Amino acid sequence: MTATEDSATETSDLLRRWNATLLAARAGREGPDPAPYGRNLLARWAEPQRRYHTTAHLRAVLDRIDELADQGGEGGELELVRLAAWFHDAVYRPDRSENEERSAALAERALAEAGLTAHEVTEVARLVRLTVTHDPAPGDLNGETLCDADLAILATGPDTYQGYTAAVREEYAFVPDPAFREGRAAVLRHLLDLPRLYRTPYGAAAWEESARENLERELAELTADV
Repeated sequence: MTATEDSATETSDLLRRWNATLLAARAGREGPDPAPYGRNLLARWAEPQRRYHTTAHLRAVLDRIDELADQGGEGGELELVRLAAWFHDAVYRPDRSENEERSAALAERALAEAGLTAHEVTEVARLVRLTVTHDPAPGDLNGETLCDADLAILATGPDTYQGYTAAVREEYAFVPDPAFREGRAAVLRHLLDLPRLYRTPYGAAAWEESARENLERELAELTADV
């Protein structure tokens, strides 16, 4: 299978997952064809400025949501969590700071038009905005599930983690190295200062230790010459 065929297969699979998620969230209510919304989102996730925040990241977050659901049933409204995953980086420009807010606003417009209730739209948008801090309140099952899935990359093996950090650096290629190192170190310190990186029982047990080791190693490398 060629790279083009692989890409087409992935796009088709993701579109199928989108259609199923939106239809399940509507719970039998009438609404427009979900496919055009999914194609619009996939086009956004495939924009050329992305290196890490690509369809591969989207797929990984969706897979981790499924893993969390399979392992512990985390998440009170899993279809809304999955919709939030689709939108959480739908607007992404590395040179801008309001990506999450713009992504949440996109979710509010698109999902209201696509047939979700006011509560459902509000909840998806709230979850998207929560990915600014990755710090859900205790008992926020939806927020815990989305944030854990989004941060699961931090707990991967050394080679995958190194690939992740390299892709992030590529997205910020326009930033001089000293400024990037300072900004990235601040992000890592924020994450390490959280009482827990992962809030679901499964995430805490399976991912916390590895993630902290990766973050601490990267921070040490970034600040070694400072």
